[in-house]
Amino acid sequence: MRLAFILGEIGSGLRRNLSMVVSVVLVTFVSLTFVGAAGMLQMQINQMKGYWYDKVQVAIFLCNDTSAATGCASGKVTKEQQDNLAKMLDSPTVKQYITDYQFESQADAFKHFKEQFSNSPIVDSVTQDQLPSSFRINMKDPQKYQIISETFSSQPGVETVSDQRQVLERIFEWMNGASVAAMVIAGVMIFCAVLLITTTIRLSAFSRRRETGIMRLVGASKTVIQLPFILEGVIAAVVGAVLASGTLWLVAQFWLNGDLSRQFLNTPFISSTQVLVIAPVLIALGGGLAGISSLLTLRRYLKV
Repeated sequence: MRLAFILGEIGSGLRRNLSMVVSVVLVTFVSLTFVGAAGMLQMQINQMKGYWYDKVQVAIFLCNDTSAATGCASGKVTKEQQDNLAKMLDSPTVKQYITDYQFESQADAFKHFKEQFSNSPIVDSVTQDQLPSSFRINMKDPQKYQIISETFSSQPGVETVSDQRQVLERIFEWMNGASVAAMVIAGVMIFCAVLLITTTIRLSAFSRRRETGIMRLVGASKTVIQLPFILEGVIAAVVGAVLASGTLWLVAQFWLNGDLSRQFLNTPFISSTQVLVIAPVLIALGGGLAGISSLLTLRRYLKV
């Protein structure tokens, strides 16, 4: 009977303040969508950094069968040329500038390529022979990249020497800035949502002040009186969080892994499954904020 009473009070409160409840749902939806978007940006940054940022600081790409560079006129790099490049990297002249290096074969490059671009249509159109083998070098001082470039660019079997750190840093700085901007907007919208929830609970408590007074007179507990009001705000916020989660999933499924992945074939995008990890966080955040703000409002405006 107590559960039926609480559910009845919740339904009554939602009907009486329907316009305010809809406002809470919409504002929570927008604010948590921005929170989720910031989370998606961070996941995308980590997806890109996971392999490329740490390993492609300086790369010596070797000639393969499809190389069109001038230095690859004699064809694919030979084992002798590859060994010669490794000896140069281990020589005191070069070693003083690098921390370490790794050799990545065409098979390794193809394996990493499939892992990073598993959500992109390009993965089905690239073969192992098209990807070059390479030496991946970690520099002690990235500013001295030019020394490596001048030393190896003209060596037999070398297609090109590439330093992608600066390019990647600019991209990640821009994405981090966008993530921070999304979080700032989300913070403002969450504040608006809290104000709306507070107002909704105040109106609901005011409209039911007679019923609340009767409940106090008949000895109803504080929890039984306050719980319907709290759950009204929590339900509205959770609905907004579910809508935000669904919107983010649709964006990942049909935009990131759809149109965007077809336009930017060389970029590994996060999958819609990864985005679902954000949903429980958004629901917990929305419900938690609504519950806390409702409880604080009731303590001030509903004397039990």
